[in-house]
Amino acid sequence: MKRIFRPLYLSLAFAFVLASCGTQQMVSTPVENIDKLPLKTTPVAEKDLQRWSHLDLVKDTLPGMSVDKAYAELLKGKKGKKVIVGIVDSGVDINHEDLKAVIWTNPKEIPGNGIDDDKNGYIDDIHGWNFLGDAVHEQLEMTRIVKKGPGTPEYDKAKAELEEELKGIQPQKQQLDFIVNAEKALVGYFKKNDFTLEEVKSIPATETSLSQAKAVFTQVLSNSTKADFDKQIEEFKDYIYGQVNYNLNVDFDGRKIVGDNPDDLQDTKYGNNNVVGPEPKEAKHGTHVAGIVAQVRGNKIGGDGVTNNAQIMTLRAVPNGDEYDKDIALAIRYAADNGAKVINGSFGKYYSQHKEWVMDAIKYAESKDVLVVIAAGNESYDLDVKNKYPNDTYDGSPEYAKNVLIIGALSPTYGTKMVASFSNYGKNNVDIYAPGDKIYATTPLNTYEYLQGTSMASPNVAGVATLIRSYYPSLTAVQVKQIIMESGTPLKNTVTIGEDKHKANFADASKSGRIVNAYNALVLAAKMAKK
Repeated sequence: MKRIFRPLYLSLAFAFVLASCGTQQMVSTPVENIDKLPLKTTPVAEKDLQRWSHLDLVKDTLPGMSVDKAYAELLKGKKGKKVIVGIVDSGVDINHEDLKAVIWTNPKEIPGNGIDDDKNGYIDDIHGWNFLGDAVHEQLEMTRIVKKGPGTPEYDKAKAELEEELKGIQPQKQQLDFIVNAEKALVGYFKKNDFTLEEVKSIPATETSLSQAKAVFTQVLSNSTKADFDKQIEEFKDYIYGQVNYNLNVDFDGRKIVGDNPDDLQDTKYGNNNVVGPEPKEAKHGTHVAGIVAQVRGNKIGGDGVTNNAQIMTLRAVPNGDEYDKDIALAIRYAADNGAKVINGSFGKYYSQHKEWVMDAIKYAESKDVLVVIAAGNESYDLDVKNKYPNDTYDGSPEYAKNVLIIGALSPTYGTKMVASFSNYGKNNVDIYAPGDKIYATTPLNTYEYLQGTSMASPNVAGVATLIRSYYPSLTAVQVKQIIMESGTPLKNTVTIGEDKHKANFADASKSGRIVNAYNALVLAAKMAKK
């Protein structure tokens, strides 16, 4: 499935081209009245959009998590405990101006001496571990299954789906190639990369070889600046060519550079301590996720993290393609063994050859009192009928662990479109919803961007969980899950969900029927801690 923010914002961005504790109350208004709140019809101001996930549903009519309210009314003057949060992802820019102050440092390891000082099996693991080594691109899991050949479990299903994906991607690649070639032609004509709509329109009709390029960029630049186009085309090229060259390519071997056997869980001597990864830009996803949890609050740069007491432990295990079960299992175990109390997993796939390794790792994390927060996925699937890996249940079986939260994504629109159009859902297999659309946070090299996906919803919840564990450290991971589920704001309004965009009661879109609320969670945590 690739990193969980990817499929949607790239394809949507390019649609125009491809078309051609105290006595506080649990909620500040009665629950029965929340569904009757007036819808926000005016555009959201930029200053509010940048932090909409922290705003309050009642006060701001945006389905945020009431984080700002929690800090103002519940946490003011209080000092919490530092909590290590494991970010299992594509890597994190640990030198980012808004993150470097919150990066975990292994106190038992001496930097740069080439010795495994703490004897945990990882040499110089100062800020975590890179389980991918210098690898960047990878196949999807179904591609790996097809590559192994007939006799591999789910081979026939994977082969049929791979053929369908390849068939579907080719027209998009042809359109992209056409746009890229059109741009090359105009760059050659103008002798510069940056040209305007007026310049394109001024190309004389006698330049017949440029007629198609002129037509394409007349349309493009009528909807966008050239600078915006350049940014979008690069992202779209990364997606389309990444699919064709790596994700769906049975001949590609991304694991060769790592040097291990991904089908042998005991083969653990691989990877390195470069938790950013070999290409900083490829750490975009993980850097954004880390920022949602813990970018420094109140420093007037970038955005604000949900929690002010996190230490980010980086576990690079998610490539540009589907993650290997082995890497995820070992990353979860690393986090659990090295002090993490919350793990965020903004990744997932729909095939798994060694799901039991990840299941065992999650159960191991449960034994170590670690809460694991996982993104639900971005394909608009009903997870009650389709397995997504990892999860805490498959094929309708009972949950095998009690320390897992599966998170769906919300958009900054209260009402019918409140559930993000891309978000997976499920009355039994999605636990709760949190903001995941248009989320502003850190990206590599001291930059900040809006990204969207359940990948962004998951760390919002991981941040709330970290707040609870910071200010109420006596509570267990299982209790924190219970608090988040029970303290969320219950809603029963009609929403649009699924691939077919059908109408449903929001209460039936997840197990809890609620949206995460940090304020309510801290109030309930205080009561539970006293008991």
